Amino acid sequence: MLHRIEASHFQPLVGTTCTLALPDGRALAVRVEQVDLKPLSQMPGSRMPFAVALTAPDGTDFVHGPCALELPGQGRVEGIFVSRVPALGRDERAAYFQVVFN
Repeated sequence: MLHRIEASHFQPLVGTTCTLALPDGRALAVRVEQVDLKPLSQMPGSRMPFAVALTAPDGTDFVHGPCALELPGQGRVEGIFVSRVPALGRDERAAYFQVVFN
């Protein structure tokens, strides 16, 4: 299923809040901040690589792992690996994440 996911599946979610299903069964509210295409990383004959930036405004102790998320037109997508990224000058109370699709 993950090999069929494209940046266009995340585009309608930019600016909205959705729920990540964490590996331990908890739910985490995250805002989809942006979707960045990575054309210089594309291999011939493969999909366009992209990254999705997420913010958990209320913070969390979650660091990384395979999560599930509802995507428009795709339903619940399992196994999306979410990685925490440093705040780097942003609000320290929030938690910031990235999902990369190659």
